[in-house]
Amino acid sequence: MEYSSQIKRKKTKEINLGGVRIGGQSPIVVQSMTNTDTRDIKATTRQIKALEKAGCEVVRVAVPDNESAKAIAEIKKKINIPLVADVHFNHRLALESIKNGIDGIRINPGNITVPEIREIIKAAKERDVIIRLGINSGSLQKDVARKYGGPTAQALVESALRNINIFEDEGFYKIKLSLKSSDVPTMIEAYRTISGKTDYPLHLGVTEAGTLVDSAVKSAVGIGTLLYEGIGDTIRVSATGNPVFEIPVAYSILRSLKIRMIGPEIISCPTCGRCEIDLVRVTAKIQKALAGEKRYLKIALMGCVVNGPGEAADADIGIAGGKGFGMLFKKGKPLKKIKEKDFVPVLLAEINTMLNQVKED
Repeated sequence: MEYSSQIKRKKTKEINLGGVRIGGQSPIVVQSMTNTDTRDIKATTRQIKALEKAGCEVVRVAVPDNESAKAIAEIKKKINIPLVADVHFNHRLALESIKNGIDGIRINPGNITVPEIREIIKAAKERDVIIRLGINSGSLQKDVARKYGGPTAQALVESALRNINIFEDEGFYKIKLSLKSSDVPTMIEAYRTISGKTDYPLHLGVTEAGTLVDSAVKSAVGIGTLLYEGIGDTIRVSATGNPVFEIPVAYSILRSLKIRMIGPEIISCPTCGRCEIDLVRVTAKIQKALAGEKRYLKIALMGCVVNGPGEAADADIGIAGGKGFGMLFKKGKPLKKIKEKDFVPVLLAEINTMLNQVKED
């Protein structure tokens, strides 16, 4: 569901990836990627289930060898979201992944030849598989990199357009594009430019963005800037470590721009010297209890009467703390005084009642 009247989203071609619609005017889709050994079906499935619980809507797995490609058939049986195979260097792994029922393939034309790409396209056509054309600054085609003196935004765009021509020459249009760089300005410029030259759906992301804090900042700036300009159909926040932590960051970017009001939004004060309750503990407990919830609700957790309920008057529900107690309020109106030890259970009970009246985005 789109909420912001300020953002006019560019309409792109719509594709269907394993039942999830991407592009057109469909909601912007949140993706992630496992960091398990794909051959370990149990571990990979367990992580995908955790990603599903966190709200991930499409997941990608690395396919570095034939055993990983064969594991796809079993993994697919155990999960509930579309599965994408990430293939580099060996096009036969893409063919094997398609054979084993993958929903989508991500290929990098920087490390697969044109004849091999044509083979993948033919197989994808037969099985109605989506292909992501993943242009990456770290593995750009050598002649393009030489022409531009490195992985510039213009180089990424030229590589994308060149490869789009190959797909269209084969009569294949079920593609999405990514032009990723670890350099945020380069990434922004590349996506802006390609958006003006084609109407294929775009997958946004900053590659190799670092640990969670750095990744959150780079993704908020890079992905957020483009989304604000109406560019982008699906996103991934790439962070070193557990991919489950990527999902709330992605949600937060979408919510902050009012593009997709998905999941509870917790606003909390920075806890100055006036705070007389353990707001850090309360916030952490509420956040943990609501992890993976996709229905939207604005929740305010304020440490004192200065910040709440006045400054949080637009919140659906919240507390404003005092010394060992707090005032429960809804839409800025005080309801009742509660003891600090009861903050979490009382709030969660009220929140769950309210969430049951909200439709999922």
